[in-house]
Amino acid sequence: MDTILYYICIPLGALMKWCWQLVGNYGVAILLFTLATKIVLLPVSVWIHKNSILMVKIQPDINFLKVKHYGDADTIADEQAKLFKKAKYRPMLSLVPLALQIILLLGVVYIINRPLTYLFGASESVVIALASHVGANLQNSAFQLEIVEAIRSGALTATSVIEGVAAEQLAALIANVSAFELSLLGLELTAVPTVVGGIYFAVPVAAGLSSFALCFAQNKSNVLQHEQGKLNKYGIMALSVGISLYLGCFVPAGTAIYWIAGNLLSIAQMYILNFVIDPKKNVDYDALERSREELAKLEALEPTKKRDAEWKANRKREKQDYKRFFKIVNKHLVIYSEKSGFYKYFKALIDELIKRSSVTVHYVTNDPNDIIFEVAKSQPQIKPYYIGLKKTIPLMMRLEADMVVMTTPDLDKYYLKKSIMQKDVEYVYIPHALMSMHMGMKEGSLDAFDTVFCAGEHIRREVIATEKYYGLPQKTLVDFGYPLVDDLLELGRAERETHVDTGRKQILIAPTWNEDNILDSCIDVLLERLLCDDYHVTVRPHPEYVKRYGARMQEIVDRWSHKVGEGLTFELDFSSNKSIYSSDLMITDWSGISFEYSFATKRPVLFINTKIKVLNPNWDKIDCTPIEVSLRDDIGMSIEKSEVQKIDGYVADMLDRGPEFEDRIEKALHAAVYNVGEGAKSGAKYILKRLTEKQKKQ
Repeated sequence: MDTILYYICIPLGALMKWCWQLVGNYGVAILLFTLATKIVLLPVSVWIHKNSILMVKIQPDINFLKVKHYGDADTIADEQAKLFKKAKYRPMLSLVPLALQIILLLGVVYIINRPLTYLFGASESVVIALASHVGANLQNSAFQLEIVEAIRSGALTATSVIEGVAAEQLAALIANVSAFELSLLGLELTAVPTVVGGIYFAVPVAAGLSSFALCFAQNKSNVLQHEQGKLNKYGIMALSVGISLYLGCFVPAGTAIYWIAGNLLSIAQMYILNFVIDPKKNVDYDALERSREELAKLEALEPTKKRDAEWKANRKREKQDYKRFFKIVNKHLVIYSEKSGFYKYFKALIDELIKRSSVTVHYVTNDPNDIIFEVAKSQPQIKPYYIGLKKTIPLMMRLEADMVVMTTPDLDKYYLKKSIMQKDVEYVYIPHALMSMHMGMKEGSLDAFDTVFCAGEHIRREVIATEKYYGLPQKTLVDFGYPLVDDLLELGRAERETHVDTGRKQILIAPTWNEDNILDSCIDVLLERLLCDDYHVTVRPHPEYVKRYGARMQEIVDRWSHKVGEGLTFELDFSSNKSIYSSDLMITDWSGISFEYSFATKRPVLFINTKIKVLNPNWDKIDCTPIEVSLRDDIGMSIEKSEVQKIDGYVADMLDRGPEFEDRIEKALHAAVYNVGEGAKSGAKYILKRLTEKQKKQ
């Protein structure tokens, strides 16, 4: 560290020497040095000032972006990075002032402690010889000041004989040091308050007050600091004042004077820059305030997480399950689920595995209330574990198993990574919707999987075309199907047999969660037009919408709470599918649930053409028409958003023509889905076959 500081201080020492030679007083020289550094670094200060203005200028866009993707941290981070790049804003630039302050402060301390080197030009060999002569400890950072004190007290004179130091050289050095003025306003600049005490404790107090003045001015007038939250503003103020008081007690008074002068000059510089480059002429403060208000509305609806007894119990339970998971060796099959609502995608497959084998299913879920815990009570082959999302990240990386089955895409792209402990784990993707994988998922969502269970021919085509276009390794593709549809077909038949006519037609509104979805664009109009004595309306949001935009969903529920129980229901428990198979008509935008509903019930879907759900902007590179587009007219009809005011007329017409859709939907089902009625069997056969092969190989 001393070596680095030595070279940093060469230019700083030259500047300090020039200031001292100009004024003849070291204290005044420090003040002049502080001013000189501000002037030299002015271009950097202007650059930082402009960067701060730019940050505040784009802050409305950042706030609106957070509103648009509220709760979706990954998307917010991605979009914010794009915004920074487009605006040419450099976040790390805000650290430059702090870095410069630290460098200059360390430099000033170093120079003040080494005047013989930087002010009088004494060589290292001369300094060491003088230190040895006066008995100064070279390990003491202020040993050169001990030499200066020896000269000024007369303990070291021009007549002293010092080996390695010429008499003329010693005489010149002593003459310069004797004329060296080391005080300012009666204060010795080399004195350390904690050593000498008394009036010198006024120095750290003055340093703390100057820091307080700077922070106060910045909180009020600095374009960027003014926009920070109270915690940030006053936290920095408290930290800065505290550091100034503490360090001021343990460094030479001259260093504290530099710090005080620097703070006061920074205040003056800030107001000058604000006058020359006025932030008010560059920032739309009205838009900034509007964006804050919009964001505040959503944040106010976010429930505060309390560390209550339930939270503590779940935390303890998570630790126990985490340890229990890793205590079990030779795990063959692991299933990962995000929450209870996803159990329905695994249910038929698990049932078939248990029926056909003795394999143990290790089921990891992020939901402490997952239905799997109840199911496991009567199924000893199922071993469930509650592991929160944060703990799931290291669990997945440490995992050792033959096979991992999951419905969560984007493996190895975000927080969930493949195991670093066992390289031959087979990762199997299970579909949780019938949608396309090249348009309905992010680019590369399935790249890290070894095996893909295909819901239908469209998935097989898309995976093969993607592998060919990007030159990816071939995955194992299994003609799986969509067992959830099989379950829903049975439930649909049972519902039709036991259906009780209540006199009201059941309308299900089940949108997706992407931009411009029904909930964000036209839910109020739909409810206004459909809530009447003829219909009962159920609103079933996509689970991802609730996960990402829970506050936004709650706002809708609160707005229509007066109609709940009077022909309106909000279904936020996704473990039940009752609303799907009991409804007479579904209204959606681009949600994959439309196929589940229509195929299971043979009833039509009314599509509202909101902005198409595109998670992969490069989807059209793959020459496959997405099933979301190709099947719309086979299972229902579409209308534009501009026609939503007439929704009640379209609904009445489609309900009247319900029987016309049955044959059309039946044909579409068998064309789109593999192994209708037997999807779980094909999946279980593949899993058991691969597990057997792996065990034989081992």
